[in-house]
Amino acid sequence: MHSLIEDYALIGDEQTAALVGRDGSVDWLCLPRFDSGACFARLLGGDENGHWRIAPRGAEGQQCTRRAYRPDTLVLDTLWETAEGTVRVTDLMPQRDRGPDLVRVVEGLHGRVTVRSTLRLRFDYGWVVPWMRRVDGHRVAVAGPDSVWFRSEPEVRTWGEDFGTHSEFTVAEGESVAFVLTWHPSHHARPPLVDPYEALRTTVEDWRAWSARCRYRGPHRDAVMRSLLTLKALTYAPTGGIVAALTTSLPEQLGGVRNWDYRFCWLRDSTLTLGALLAAGYQEEAEAWRDWLLRAVAGDPADLQIMYGIGGERRLPEVKLPWLPGYAGSGPVRVGNGAVDQLQLDVYGEVMDSLSLARASGMSPKPHMWALQSALTNWLAEHWRQPDEGLWEVRGGRRQFTHSKVMVWVAADRAVRALERFPQLSGDLEGWRAMRDEVHRQVCEQGYDPERNTFTQYYGSRELDASLLLIPRVGFLPPDDPRVVGTVDAVRAELGHDGLVRRYSTAGPDVDGLPGDEGTFLACSFWLADALHLTGRTEEARALFERLVGLANDVGLLAEEYDPASGRHLGNFPQAFSHIGLVNTALTLYGDQGAG
Repeated sequence: MHSLIEDYALIGDEQTAALVGRDGSVDWLCLPRFDSGACFARLLGGDENGHWRIAPRGAEGQQCTRRAYRPDTLVLDTLWETAEGTVRVTDLMPQRDRGPDLVRVVEGLHGRVTVRSTLRLRFDYGWVVPWMRRVDGHRVAVAGPDSVWFRSEPEVRTWGEDFGTHSEFTVAEGESVAFVLTWHPSHHARPPLVDPYEALRTTVEDWRAWSARCRYRGPHRDAVMRSLLTLKALTYAPTGGIVAALTTSLPEQLGGVRNWDYRFCWLRDSTLTLGALLAAGYQEEAEAWRDWLLRAVAGDPADLQIMYGIGGERRLPEVKLPWLPGYAGSGPVRVGNGAVDQLQLDVYGEVMDSLSLARASGMSPKPHMWALQSALTNWLAEHWRQPDEGLWEVRGGRRQFTHSKVMVWVAADRAVRALERFPQLSGDLEGWRAMRDEVHRQVCEQGYDPERNTFTQYYGSRELDASLLLIPRVGFLPPDDPRVVGTVDAVRAELGHDGLVRRYSTAGPDVDGLPGDEGTFLACSFWLADALHLTGRTEEARALFERLVGLANDVGLLAEEYDPASGRHLGNFPQAFSHIGLVNTALTLYGDQGAG
């Protein structure tokens, strides 16, 4: 029986992260990086694909009494109340200076409780059963390049059984038992030992020091802070890249095939991410993201990709893992992402908008930044008229997507504005102005349906797309333009489902080239709240925002999508795009009272 997607909590060390269920099981962990093979892959399979559960004896198949993060941290406390007493399991991943460590501390709070630990390590996404041996008080699992060192207190009885490592112990009030799991390259000597109790103390201090920098003081600060912490947890600290989500292949429809690998960095998120970090007071993280972006996109503008690896890697080949049945039987499980080879003209606008925001915000200048922007704009001037796959990475063929053309306009507009504002920069001012005007004219003529007073998904279609809600936000038209108001109303009416918003209709023409359906898209629902506010309907916007905040799970996390019919989260988890949406909408609605 699979846990619900929303049953999971996140712990991480800014280079990888783990998902911990309400049943006390770590069901997903890739080591040593976000995009490495998983050593715990129960999330997409079964017990035999790897997991680590700590819970009271006799609690098999049960969930904890309650759980919560320690305020302003990524340290998770899980409470178990039993007939014998109460224990707390604290899970964390210390911010690393060497290898990754997963620390789990069991504390007796009341009575005497017998606790069991069951550890099944399976490298390469649950496929490889490692060789286990004892070394210097550790259990060491080795297979190929990977080794994991597992250490517990000396008095804890540990044994091997059924291709797993089992422990059983009793804790009384005031007693503690700690476990440490450390990944290490198999050809290296034993990793340095970490003191689990010192790691707990310093990890709490580190996260609280980071959270104290947040400038937002408005309504729902806890939700905003949790979203910012989640974005920080999804950041690969060595490069500044931010993965779209922690997981691969969590389905957009249960039992369906819309299952993708999101452990990469998408350019479409760049401007919204940068804006959220800057407005919340995280200049250092914003600069790290800007610098990752500059490194990733360097080169021939014709080679600009929609996504890159966390180090800026370009080749992300997509393969299927046949030994994993998928979450709740939703196959296939994919690793890598074939959409990396698509043409999406909107990313040129995203990059230009991000770098424009970076320059306007006073970030430390980069001497080559304008040369890159100029090259991107010149390339667009020659190629913007061609069709593309669009924002949503459709696999049904290229079209003249309206949002893509709006973002082409954004690229030209930001280039023109840079030349007008910063006289030291040089470029084809008149040519870029002409491009900006021509794109604007074309979108208003071919991407707009005058009968229904709405912009459409692509030229000549009657379909809608939630990305059209961004038209006023990027400045393509003012919010009070009747065409903007009409588009917001049309998207709300035709793509709305129980007050939330789908990305586009999957029942119309075969735009995305995939069978099945999907849930409402949470980022798009935040965009609707923004658009309602911009078009003068602030009370409706705040009501929608309140509802969206209420959809987060018990520890404040959001997936990619939500199904109102079943009340379940869908898609990869936790999703950066959803949390970016939450932060930006809070700033949009409460910015005047929220900055401190």
